[in-house]
Amino acid sequence: MTDRRSRKALSRRHSRTRQVAPRTHWLLLSVLAVTLSTALLLQGYTHHMFRITSDAVTGPRGRSDTVPAQVAHGGPVIANAATSAHTAKVQARTIALTFDDGPDPVWTPRILDVLRRNHVHATFFVVGTQVVAHPELVRRIVADGHQIGIHTFTHPDLARLAPWQRSLELRETQLAVAGAAGVTSALLRPPYSSENDALDNADWSVLQQADAAGYVTVLSTQDAEDWQRPGADRILANATPHGHAGQILLMHDGGGDRSQTVAALSALIPRLEAHGFRFATVGASVGMAGPVQPAGLGDRLQGMAFIKVLQAGDWVVWLLGVLMYAAGALSVLRAAVVLVAAHRHRRSRARCRSRSWGPPVTEPVSVIVPAYNESAGIEAAVRSLLASDHPVEIIVVDDGSTDGTADLVESLHLPVRVIRRQNAGKPAALNTGLAAATYDLVVMVDGDTVFEPDTVRTIVQPFADPRVGAVSGNAKVVNRGGLLGRWQHIEYVVGFNLDRRLFDLAECMPTVPGAVGAFRRRALLDLGGVSDVTLAEDTDLTMALCRAGWRVVYEEGARAWTEAPASLNALWRQRYRWCYGTLQAMWKHRGALVQRGAAGKLGRRGLGYLLLFQVLLPLLAPVVDIFAVYGLLFLDPVRIVGLWLAFLLLQLMMGLYAFRLDGERPGPLWSLPLQQFVYRQLMYLVVIQSVFTAVSGSRLRWQRMERYGSLQAPTGAKAPGNDLPAQDPGLSQWPPHHSGPQPAPYDPLPQPAPYDPLPQPAPYGGLAQPPQPPPHPGFRQPGPYETQQLY
Repeated sequence: MTDRRSRKALSRRHSRTRQVAPRTHWLLLSVLAVTLSTALLLQGYTHHMFRITSDAVTGPRGRSDTVPAQVAHGGPVIANAATSAHTAKVQARTIALTFDDGPDPVWTPRILDVLRRNHVHATFFVVGTQVVAHPELVRRIVADGHQIGIHTFTHPDLARLAPWQRSLELRETQLAVAGAAGVTSALLRPPYSSENDALDNADWSVLQQADAAGYVTVLSTQDAEDWQRPGADRILANATPHGHAGQILLMHDGGGDRSQTVAALSALIPRLEAHGFRFATVGASVGMAGPVQPAGLGDRLQGMAFIKVLQAGDWVVWLLGVLMYAAGALSVLRAAVVLVAAHRHRRSRARCRSRSWGPPVTEPVSVIVPAYNESAGIEAAVRSLLASDHPVEIIVVDDGSTDGTADLVESLHLPVRVIRRQNAGKPAALNTGLAAATYDLVVMVDGDTVFEPDTVRTIVQPFADPRVGAVSGNAKVVNRGGLLGRWQHIEYVVGFNLDRRLFDLAECMPTVPGAVGAFRRRALLDLGGVSDVTLAEDTDLTMALCRAGWRVVYEEGARAWTEAPASLNALWRQRYRWCYGTLQAMWKHRGALVQRGAAGKLGRRGLGYLLLFQVLLPLLAPVVDIFAVYGLLFLDPVRIVGLWLAFLLLQLMMGLYAFRLDGERPGPLWSLPLQQFVYRQLMYLVVIQSVFTAVSGSRLRWQRMERYGSLQAPTGAKAPGNDLPAQDPGLSQWPPHHSGPQPAPYDPLPQPAPYDPLPQPAPYGGLAQPPQPPPHPGFRQPGPYETQQLY
């Protein structure tokens, strides 16, 4: 009764921890993505679709037969263009100073100072983007008694835009003015306009649409041509009227260097006043009543919000630019670090080979194979281990499989110990194998992995150094067919293996992969066995060994062939578990950051590297993609493509060098450009999902990994003393590998004589127990709680 209650309590406890990862963050990310995209599109349109350029004619003038004669030969102020058009002329001896393309933070204040000194009022036709950037200048213009006019939002040629774009240009500018200064204006000057007789049919359609929106168009009668920067004297001459007729004088306070305009204006006003001219705003010069009015509350609030949104867009683009440069710098830094480290690692290993690790390690090895529903590949894994050229004890721990994994192994009648237990997860299965292991050197291998004949012998040689507590082998992808297989093959060789060389050189190896790793059994027992508090038990275990003072090394010659996920869904689930488990392990061992010795190397080197390049850099990767799209649409696409090709070339160089170190043919690297458009996005989305899950405090549940049966069972693997014929499922060769001579098919290999015969299993579960080592006080045998584990 008590046991039943305990099991129920454990079941309730684990039902609470087996929560489904939260989905709210995907909704938040979607909203953020839409908001960011909208902000970038708006910012890109307002800042890069059109630019303030000179007032030179933008194209050949078209027909003008629809322009009324009274407009073509009338005054510069045009009203009622959509109905009964009429114009107004400036009063005699009156000059209406007008300034286009501002406000500018440098030149507008200087022009305002000149006007204030001379007690002159003018009209400023402002560009919306400049208003958003410098709203305080618009407020000063209004406060000084000057008039505000509209000069569109992005300074395009309105005649070349669709009607909806024209409306958008005018409405956005009006909102910006309302938000900045609390006023609205009925005055409009279309960009690139000049005098009445220059109007063509397209221009007239613009004026008609503007009139329907409530605008009065203001052209010019005299152009100072300061946009050409001909010199202050020439501007002064161009701006001086001939005769006594009133003029609307076109000048500029923005769009470039206006120092000549400021100098000419300082001389122009006194000169014209001396000749009897007076200065007035456009409205006053033609007798127009109140073209500028206080904005309504709604327009003012909308305008203020509009300005804030656009300013936030500017800030976002600036931040994205900074983050993109940071991501680029991190990518270049990582490439330089791993390439230099790989070169030094290769040279150091070449020197060490002449001396080796020490005396050859010949003692037998216990190989632990945790298995949960591994019937698709367990036979191939076991037979590859039996074909080892090093004496091995093979222990298959069946963790409550439901597909007959244990029965299959026992039916092979091979010298393999099968231990059955209730489903409790991979760490529990490994601890069971540790408890049953006979020898001090232990190799752990996943049930979806096959070894080469020399893998066990090679991976245990570093244990000749008594400081070594664990050895990472070289895991390779066996199912390389298709793009997904090639991409994972590239990642294993270029990403994982280059990093392991760096970690080995820096003595801060954070992970011995579950697919192929060797350990000192007593070192693991000192730690209390394999912990189950994280989902990345291999990373957690390796970090614990480093903190305990053991050295963890990488042996690239110990190759194992593992089955990689064959679908995006399966790959997502696998990498999600890896990433989330790594974050758990990093947090668990964060104390290493302030420790000394081997633990300090792990903390400051290993954890720092993982945080910088495996967490922060993937989180910055979306910024690169977003900014690349933004750049293609609104910036220089040639430059953007050039930068992308430069980074691709950098990755290709890393790939070629990594493939050379691993003895691989570089053929799969042709798919590297395609990898940037699918695989890379999947990987950084995995990191984002993992970070959100970790920050939210949720517990990721274990999942079942799909098996595809792509592993091939070895040919002719036959145990000594076993009279049963060897099974031959038809493995003809290893997956292509080219670092040296290819291993022959699995012919029967004689076991070395000096070793005691390995214990033979009794049929179907009756185990002949080997001599057990004395109990270790720190070892903790896991309890039989039930939860499906991912292997």
